Amino acid sequence: MQAMEKALAVPGLPPHDPGTPALSVVDMHTGGEPLRIVLAGCPEVVGPTLLAKRRYMRQHLDHLRRRLIFEPRGHRDMYGAVLVPSELPDAHLGVLFLHNEGYSSMCGHAVLALGRFALDFGLVPAPPAGAREVRVNIHCPCGLVAAFVECEGGRSRGPVRFHSVPAFALATDLLVDVPGRGKMLVDIAYGGAFYAFVSAEKLGLDICSAKTRDLVDAASAVTEAVKAQFKINHPESEDLSFLYGTILTDGKDPYSEEPTTNICVFADEQVDRSPTGSGVTARIALQYHKGLLELNQTRAFKSSATGSVFTGKAVREAKCGDFKAVIVEVSGQAHYTGTASFTVEDDDPLKDGFLLK
Repeated sequence: MQAMEKALAVPGLPPHDPGTPALSVVDMHTGGEPLRIVLAGCPEVVGPTLLAKRRYMRQHLDHLRRRLIFEPRGHRDMYGAVLVPSELPDAHLGVLFLHNEGYSSMCGHAVLALGRFALDFGLVPAPPAGAREVRVNIHCPCGLVAAFVECEGGRSRGPVRFHSVPAFALATDLLVDVPGRGKMLVDIAYGGAFYAFVSAEKLGLDICSAKTRDLVDAASAVTEAVKAQFKINHPESEDLSFLYGTILTDGKDPYSEEPTTNICVFADEQVDRSPTGSGVTARIALQYHKGLLELNQTRAFKSSATGSVFTGKAVREAKCGDFKAVIVEVSGQAHYTGTASFTVEDDDPLKDGFLLK
């Protein structure tokens, strides 16, 4: 027993391949949705722009995504962030988002967490004495996003809010034939990523009481149907022209002081535990487009998975190509959960991870 206690008291790494750097991470969550931030161990991600770096990582470093996100170090609903230099002079940091299928263009829950992280880990200049909020400019693949971090004594505290890239409605009342579920009207909106929106009731489900598996199956069916029957185009970048997932709602779209509930199913049937920051952004843009929400009317959005809440509002009008858009402010609370160093043994046949369905 004394020998074990002595061994545990000695810092260091377990036996591992000396040619493979350990991946050092900080773990956080925002409204229950995890975020694994890489501190060290990732090779240089090459490319003149952030979107080029995203393509490079997909083509040359995807094994690192699998090691970070997949089992045995993660799970099929893990989410990750790799920090990279940005080509934008106003950005404090650039970020690539990792999930079970690949690389997202935007992630609101991650931005809320990264705002705290950037301040606490010195990625932005120290705030002046007495400052109550610090701005952190985060370059996401969809564009520059501004996070505003509450602080005290130079450290983060309380919720974070961010201002989105221009968000807009791409298509409303789109008739989609969902195999096994019939024809239904679906909306598609952009909040840094494209989502399909449909009331769970149209699929015969109660968003608040249905089993998660049933919600996932229904949302995935809608996603596949929209992908097969509708071409997604972003007016400024082909890299952003894809449907990320489907958000099922309680159908309570008109403005109300009561929270409206939704669940987001994205990537390879990955379930967001939070209300989904980019999804809230897109949903507010959709509500504003339909005249159901005015500028600076704050709404609360609840996750049916965990009950966690984000708030959001459209703060000003904007343009994205020929689309009338809005800048959306989303607010939520992120928390730290721990740190880890992940190693690899070269003879491990599962070193790059695996997923079970």
